[in-house]
Amino acid sequence: MAEAKQPTTVNGAIIDAVSATNTKVLAEAPAMAMGSLYQTIGNSVAMAAANAVYAQQQANVTCQAACTLGVTKMFSQNG
Repeated sequence: MAEAKQPTTVNGAIIDAVSATNTKVLAEAPAMAMGSLYQTIGNSVAMAAANAVYAQQQANVTCQAACTLGVTKMFSQNG
């Protein structure tokens, strides 16, 4: 059977350091979460703007093609 070890005392400075680290991590968690959220929202807004620009460019190409086709048909009519 294994011998039971006697509990050892822990230096108070170590306990204070661990407690301070835990408190620091818990205190920073909301700020880190909000920072991550803001980055995600910023990225989403940027992607939405890029998609809107792309859609506008494609609509412009379609309008130019329709205008060109209309002018071509107008000039090709016998008059």
